[in-house]
Amino acid sequence: MPQTHSKTLSIWLYTVCVFIGALVVLGGYTRLTRSGLSIVEWNVITGIIPPLGQEAWEAEFAKYQASPEGQLINPNMTLEGYERIYYVEYFHRLIGRLAGLVYVLPLFYFLARGVIPWRKSIPYLAVGLGFAFQGFLGWYMVASGLDELPRVSHYRLAAHLLAALGLLALTFWVALEQRPKPEPRENGGRLAGLRLSAGGLMGVLLLQILYGAFVAGLKAGHVSNTWPLMLGQWIPSGLFEKEAVWWLNLFSSELTVHFIHRWFAFVVLVLAGWVYMRAWKLRITGIQRVSVMILLLTGVQIALGVLTVWLNVAISVAIIHQGTAMLLFLAIVYLNYQVFVAHPVPQEAQLARPSLVR
Repeated sequence: MPQTHSKTLSIWLYTVCVFIGALVVLGGYTRLTRSGLSIVEWNVITGIIPPLGQEAWEAEFAKYQASPEGQLINPNMTLEGYERIYYVEYFHRLIGRLAGLVYVLPLFYFLARGVIPWRKSIPYLAVGLGFAFQGFLGWYMVASGLDELPRVSHYRLAAHLLAALGLLALTFWVALEQRPKPEPRENGGRLAGLRLSAGGLMGVLLLQILYGAFVAGLKAGHVSNTWPLMLGQWIPSGLFEKEAVWWLNLFSSELTVHFIHRWFAFVVLVLAGWVYMRAWKLRITGIQRVSVMILLLTGVQIALGVLTVWLNVAISVAIIHQGTAMLLFLAIVYLNYQVFVAHPVPQEAQLARPSLVR
């Protein structure tokens, strides 16, 4: 990773992180308002300008009416109603293009001026490629809902979301790399032990986010609006009855996916509590503070998840739920940066086998 220690680069990269975060939240709003399939073509250049004039709007509306969603979900939609969902998806794509420009244009400048040395440019170029890949995944996802069924593939939706978070994490990490690093600490052995816990916490959170994407793509949030009971039961019947092969229900049954997502959140909470306890034994201020933030955000996120269920996926609460998940993800990225990079472990501690219990 680069170590340029530039305040200018930090400001630029953190700004890009804000754009990516806004895209993630707006993407959730686009999905919740069923606006994602309103634009049935992907025009990279001409798509920057929305329809101008009545004739252009009617032509665009006709394309939508010929799509599966226009025929099966919104056959009675008016042109005025179409304009509303069109602009939601339009601004989502527009901000995506703008975010790419906010990254790529300064990148060319910094490379040309030597602010970013070419020998350290690989992570910066990887972020640029990540933007291009996100654009491809976005259209790949939308295209799955324009063929026969008016619903995007929940697998492609999950891939699009996880790739966006991966891009956010890489950009955030490169921004953090601009900071100078302290010398290795005497308690490096305990710090090495915390690495396993921090990495594990990231893994379980990503799995929980993956199932959140499955819930969104399958619209499984509407299966039950009660908590803690689900359809009147702690463990609802029929969890493995939708698919002929039982394990496929883990990924494609609305009931099963919802059930896993609501209870796996407590696995994240337990591990967040474990990380908190280990972090406070280290007496490193930055690690202690982020461990508290992670624990609090996890609790808030679970409360928001319950409220989302109770309110039958109210758009405002669901968006806050998604935004909080993104903040929790960034906090865990920061924790991993702290334990893996910001506070180096002495060589002798790295060679020792870390213990999970101290």
